[in-house]
Amino acid sequence: MLEPQMAAFIERAAAVYPGHSTSLTPREQRDIYDRYAAALTPPLPPQVVTEDAPFETAAGHSIALRLYRNGARADGLPHGIVLYFHGGGFVLGSLDSHQLITAHLAMDTGLDVIAVDYRLAPEHRAPAAHDDCLEVTRAALQSRLPFDLPPGATLQLAGDSAGATLAASVAMLLRDEGVDGIGGVALIYPMLGTDPQPPARDTEAHAPMLTLADVHAFRDMYWGESMPRADWTVPLAAARYDRLPPTLAIGAEHDPLRDDARVFVERIQAAGGQARLWIGAGLVHGCWRAIDSSPGVQAMHAEVCRFLSERAGLA
Repeated sequence: MLEPQMAAFIERAAAVYPGHSTSLTPREQRDIYDRYAAALTPPLPPQVVTEDAPFETAAGHSIALRLYRNGARADGLPHGIVLYFHGGGFVLGSLDSHQLITAHLAMDTGLDVIAVDYRLAPEHRAPAAHDDCLEVTRAALQSRLPFDLPPGATLQLAGDSAGATLAASVAMLLRDEGVDGIGGVALIYPMLGTDPQPPARDTEAHAPMLTLADVHAFRDMYWGESMPRADWTVPLAAARYDRLPPTLAIGAEHDPLRDDARVFVERIQAAGGQARLWIGAGLVHGCWRAIDSSPGVQAMHAEVCRFLSERAGLA
């Protein structure tokens, strides 16, 4: 059953954003999605300051980054950094579309949150978004990002939906390469395979905000309908789940992707790793935008902040 506040949020969202439609061009979809996000994004909290800067890749293209910092923090505790990869099915989303989330994370944890504006499909198919997020993460580990960041700060990865795919994939590839330095990974309603895990795949196929058909449409725009599904960009296709950073995976009850979070956590735990699952009862995919009205979303946000703060040594 939907949380009452979530039902009201869905009704409000539907009036602005009718949902994904393959009949529209990517540019038309993005315009609608951006208007929807803007309608639900309040002004920045007064204590949060931002700074935009480009990151130049080795391949010669630029990735826009935005730093969010709680300028009111003055407790002297060590700072940490969170790289945030936004959702949107690899097709939608931007620095602006997810500012509600990144600003709240910076405000409520005191951590420096850096949003990453990776390349989008179908103009840039797999593994373009993964490559961008991997290169930015490597630069962060090597203190090469274009911001004045605290020396010796912890680094964590976080993302929602497709952004969670990116966060998990980057953490797994760095593990495979023997690279250390990722202190934690927070995955919010993640897409971790190329087809959702049962039973939610079937029971929530027509859930509000994201349907199984939507998942497949976004998947095909990024990976392509005939591309093999077993490579480093697909976390649930991995051969091993050991030695991963401590992981928080959050699922929403009414989301065809809900069990991706569960299966990922189970595999990490079976391999002897640290992983925690949190399922939002009565919540839907994309619900973080209802943080001002939904008790369930507020509890979810608190769980994410608690995890990130703990991993940064701030809690």
